[in-house]
Amino acid sequence: MRKAKFLILICAAAAVLSLASLDWAQDNAGVIKVEVHLVEVYATVFDHKGYYVDGLGRDSFEVYEDGKRQQISSFETQSQALSCAILLDTSGSMAEALPRVKNSIVKFIDQLDSHDMVAIYTFDQRLVTRQEFTTDKGMAKRAVLRTRAEGGTALFDSLSEVSLETSARSGKKAIVVFTDGDDNSSALTANTTASRAAKLGIPLYAIAAGEATRSRQLRAILNELSQRTGGATYEVKRPTDTEGVFLDVTHDLQHLYMVSYHAPAGPADGRWRKIDLAVKGLKKYSIRAKEGYYPD
Repeated sequence: MRKAKFLILICAAAAVLSLASLDWAQDNAGVIKVEVHLVEVYATVFDHKGYYVDGLGRDSFEVYEDGKRQQISSFETQSQALSCAILLDTSGSMAEALPRVKNSIVKFIDQLDSHDMVAIYTFDQRLVTRQEFTTDKGMAKRAVLRTRAEGGTALFDSLSEVSLETSARSGKKAIVVFTDGDDNSSALTANTTASRAAKLGIPLYAIAAGEATRSRQLRAILNELSQRTGGATYEVKRPTDTEGVFLDVTHDLQHLYMVSYHAPAGPADGRWRKIDLAVKGLKKYSIRAKEGYYPD
C-alpha cells in the first residue's frame, strides 16, 4: 500500500513538472510573453508671444494616439538630466570652419547642467566615437578639440548609427548635428534615415552651414528629420553666427519636456500612428513635438 501511494506521488510530481516545463517552453517560445513598447514624446511649449513655458507638471499634459487618449506612464521636466549626443561633421570641407565650430561646441558643453551627460561623435566617410556619454565636461571638451577635418561626408549613415546608440539610454535624450555639406558617402538613403529617426523619436537639432545651407534638398531633409522627432533646424549664414546658433540650441534643450506612454495593442501593420499633445490650463499656446511614429 505504501509503495502504491509512493508511486502515485511520483506520478503527480512528474505531471506538475511536465506542466511547468510546458509553461516555460510556451513562455520562451513567445506564446504567452507580452512586450510593451514605450513611446517617448518630447515637447517644447511656447506661449502666444513665442516664449518658453516652464513649470508644467505631469497633469498639465494630455497625449492622444490616433485620436484616443493615452495614460501617461512617465514624465520628465526641463530640470531633469539629459543625454546629449553631439555629432560633428569633420569632412574635408570643414577645414576652414572647424576651429570656430569646435570653440562654439566647447561653450555649448559648458552651458549644459552638471548632471547632464554628453557624448562626442565625428563623421567624415565613417563615424568615430570620440567620447562616450559622460558627465565629465572636461573630457568631452578635450575630445572636441582633438578633431581634425578630412575625408568625405557620410551624414545619413552616421546619424542613423548615433540615433540607435542614443536610443538605448534612459531618460531624456537629444542629438545635435552640425554639417556644412551634402551627403556623398552614405550607404543609407535620406528616406531610410528619416524613417529610422521617426521610429526612434529622439529630438534632432540640426545645424547647417556652408554648402548645406545652399542645398534645398538637404535643408528639406534636415527639416523633415527635425520635425518628425520634435527637434529644430538652424542655419549658420555667417561664420560669426556659429556661437549664437549653438547658444539657441542650448536654450531649447533647457526647456524640453518628455511624456511617455505605453503603445496601445494593435495589428503589426507598420502603419503611421498619429500623436497629438495638448496642454491644459493654457488658452493660447503652441507645442513643438513629434507628430507620430511607426511601430516596430
